Amino acid sequence: MADDTETTPPPPDDLPSGRDRLRRALLRPSRGQLVVAVLLALVGYAAVTQVRFTNVDDTYASLREQDLIALLKGLDTQSQRAESELARLRRTRDDLRSDTGAREVALAQAEKQVDALAIMAGLVPVTGPGVRITITETDGSIDVDSVVDMVQELRTAGAEAIQFNEEVRVVAQTSFEDAVGGIAVDGQVVTSPYVVDVIGEPDGLEGAVVFPKGPRDQFEDQGATVTVDKRARVDIEAVVEPRQLEYADPGSAE
Repeated sequence: MADDTETTPPPPDDLPSGRDRLRRALLRPSRGQLVVAVLLALVGYAAVTQVRFTNVDDTYASLREQDLIALLKGLDTQSQRAESELARLRRTRDDLRSDTGAREVALAQAEKQVDALAIMAGLVPVTGPGVRITITETDGSIDVDSVVDMVQELRTAGAEAIQFNEEVRVVAQTSFEDAVGGIAVDGQVVTSPYVVDVIGEPDGLEGAVVFPKGPRDQFEDQGATVTVDKRARVDIEAVVEPRQLEYADPGSAE
């Protein structure tokens, strides 16, 4: 006996229509669609992230480059200023050295000139090699002109300082005159024996006195004896009092 229970198809109203099946197919993706969607999403995310990172890196790199350029420019400017200041200081140092050296040289030369003028003017005592000439009257008085000739010969031979009898310094303005009992040297009478101390080159000074028909021969002809003693050290202590000038004033040559 056949089973009364049979499967009967649903009524036509319960079956999905073709439109419903299409909508369901679209709304319910398949496994492959899901995979494709996920891959697309990942690719899109990666692309967006890459763009963002690229933009950030570009901005950061740009900012660092600008900062670096500015820093380098600042360092370069400071370096140039430092080099310029160093060069200026070196020039100043060299100028000061040059000026100081020139002043020192000029001062040394001026001091030498002052010393030389002071010696020539007889204003200071002096010491140096030279000779001592001793003239002793025996049979008469020596002639004052012969004394002047001897002084001139000594000066020509390079005498730098002359002194009579350790009392009178001989300078350019010194006068010689006959006097009772002796010779007046710059107004001061000196007597025999006449001791003449002279500073200069000893051999040259000796030759200025003893050459033939020179001062020694003249004094001997006048009845005096003459000795010339060369010395390594001659001290001249006599000095001349500075004269007060009445008319002459220092001026600059035009």
